[in-house]
Amino acid sequence: MSLIRLHSVTKKFDDRLILRDIIFRLESHDRVGLIGKNGTGKTTVLRLILGQEDLTSGTVDTSSEATLGYFSQFSELQDEVSVVDVLTELFAGIRAIETELDQIDARLTEIEDDKEQLQVLERQGELHHEMDRLDGWNYANHIDIVLTKLGFSASRRTQPISQLSGGWRNRAALAKILLTKPDVLLMDEPTNFLDVDGLMWLERWLTNHKGALIVVSHDRQFLDNVVNRVVEIENHRLQEYRGDFTSYVREKRIRSKRLEAQFQHEEELLAFESEAISARKEALRSALRPKLARGVARRKANIKKSVEPRPVDKIITGLYQGLTTANVLCRARDISISYDEPIIEGLSLELNRRDRLAIVGPNGCGKTTLVKVLTGDETPDSGKIRWFGNAACADCCYYNRVFDELDPSDTVTHAVNVMPLAFYKPRKTVNRFLSLLQFSEMDLKQRISALSGGQRARVALAKCLLSGAATIVLDEPTNYLDLTSTQVMERALIHFPGAIIVVSHDRFFIDKVATRLLMFGENREITQVNGGWTTWAGNRAAKA
Repeated sequence: MSLIRLHSVTKKFDDRLILRDIIFRLESHDRVGLIGKNGTGKTTVLRLILGQEDLTSGTVDTSSEATLGYFSQFSELQDEVSVVDVLTELFAGIRAIETELDQIDARLTEIEDDKEQLQVLERQGELHHEMDRLDGWNYANHIDIVLTKLGFSASRRTQPISQLSGGWRNRAALAKILLTKPDVLLMDEPTNFLDVDGLMWLERWLTNHKGALIVVSHDRQFLDNVVNRVVEIENHRLQEYRGDFTSYVREKRIRSKRLEAQFQHEEELLAFESEAISARKEALRSALRPKLARGVARRKANIKKSVEPRPVDKIITGLYQGLTTANVLCRARDISISYDEPIIEGLSLELNRRDRLAIVGPNGCGKTTLVKVLTGDETPDSGKIRWFGNAACADCCYYNRVFDELDPSDTVTHAVNVMPLAFYKPRKTVNRFLSLLQFSEMDLKQRISALSGGQRARVALAKCLLSGAATIVLDEPTNYLDLTSTQVMERALIHFPGAIIVVSHDRFFIDKVATRLLMFGENREITQVNGGWTTWAGNRAAKA
């Protein structure tokens, strides 16, 4: 049964074409991952289905029997009441039944007439049956589970939504949409602002959800675990691929070979993606059977040395040629940080050249606070942080600060080309790199104020990668980036001659970039681990 049907839909904004004659059907069993580059119209497709955007031509039909639920990455919740009150109101019908049952209990103690008592007992039985049908006895427990898994503390649950930060309002909106259990879930970047535990819980929830799903997401692991169809917006049309994200990578490589002249670097980036998928599987096997993996690892290393560098890598390494850094870039000793209660106690770490340190842990554990302390934005309660050589604190490039300080009146080309590497490198080399990040000649002339969130993220990323700093620090850099931009960023971070510190919940990204993990656990326990996410998860599974 088709729940949603788009037939020959075209959408333009003024004279700018977004979608052309697209055809799409959503069946009741479908889990669709909607992907595409920034600005291609992913959110527009969701808004067309909801009737929030006018069609230029074509038709959108939705089943009259299907209920639709929409989660936007930009929450519209602004209530003066708390998130608990908002979620409790979703169960108004069940609460009305509870009230009537309480009234019946009180009446039964007063009624003396047998006939009237029988009528009241029959009504009580009907209400009990309805509560069973609606699973009404457990609604408070459902609210508690959702809020717990999304990281809401006791204080945030009772705080007015209007006083919450944008990220927490997003999570409140996500909790609301999940508890409504619509027939069709439309979700726009639901993984932003979630930690890994919350993300894995959401995956399980969506897997068990009985309705259909269309999700816009850049998180490849999430797509692999949730969807059974991938739909890519490409050249204003929809291109469909059956299966999960891994299947999409395999099928897209085959298709891209036929279109190589049109998409110069697309196949190459997909080859990197395919290699990363294989590497993750190998890492898991190595963790579970380490002795058998050593010989394979040596053979793969020898093969890798003999492989000619790909054009994408040549473009990136050309930028970094001549950029040197000290061997030891940072030492932190006995760092302690607290607000109302201790967050980090006695943490020591050393950052060396070529280190790729991923900081992983649940929301609220202190990951971003640690980054701000390391970059000098905040001061620790105790301990010392020392930077060496050309990695002085002022020379440590912090992506989130760069993003926040973008000048709206500046043009893209000026904002990027004033960075040290761009300033001293040949313009042709820099432009080839910017083209990898999907900046056209027209894009470079745009002012920052005219860009979308994803385009601004790419400008900030380009500035960091071209900064010449010995250390680049990124806090959730994959938020707002499309898949192609994320893939280019990964290649640049892999070849960067200095050190990388990254906070991320994107397990696929961590596996491709990280060489070490700083794992925040329970009771303020912090563990340093060699390897990526899959290696850590595999070792944990092997021990279990």
